[in-house]
Amino acid sequence: MSEAIEGGTITALKVQKRNPQRVNVYLDGEYAFGLARITAGWLSIGQVLSAEKIAQLQAEDGREVAYQQALRLLSYRPRASAEVRRNLVKHDVPAEVIEDVLARLQRAGLIDDNRFAQAWVENRSEFRPRGRRALVVEMRQRGLDDESIQQALAEVDEQALADQAANKQARRLAGLDETAFKQKLSGFLARRGFGYAVIRETVDRHWNQIQNNEG
Repeated sequence: MSEAIEGGTITALKVQKRNPQRVNVYLDGEYAFGLARITAGWLSIGQVLSAEKIAQLQAEDGREVAYQQALRLLSYRPRASAEVRRNLVKHDVPAEVIEDVLARLQRAGLIDDNRFAQAWVENRSEFRPRGRRALVVEMRQRGLDDESIQQALAEVDEQALADQAANKQARRLAGLDETAFKQKLSGFLARRGFGYAVIRETVDRHWNQIQNNEG
């Protein structure tokens, strides 16, 4: 926790050279503390600040710094709220500030676990099909709750995903005998998180298709 600063008169407000988004505040001719520009925006030279007002400004600054940290994290890719929480904890942000930041991000529509889960499933389905079991594991690793996960999986057609995942792999294995083909394709689909019944149906279908094409 930062040391309490006594009140004083603002004698200078200087934008930091290394970080132009922050302002150094000078009281009675000496550097006192730094603030985010958005927090320091209403300050002016000659203004008198009490110790209580300074403490309030520093608390607001702490929340703004944490919010900007969250925005930087989200700039790389969408995140589940738990991922943002873990990142802020890692940066030693107090728990009450984390809750404020998450609520602010939710109000701004920048985090939404239901939307994130749905996008995760859609992305996997299009580019790297997975079974329901694997999708559940992946989304839990990102801190999504069961309600968000089940909602995202509600309309997933696992059989269609298995066929999509198997298409290219089946062509690669087409020269093998039936036992080897089924064994290798079954293992491939199992590693993608598909269940036994779906795997069996998918493997049989692709084997039969290969035989029909060769015939």
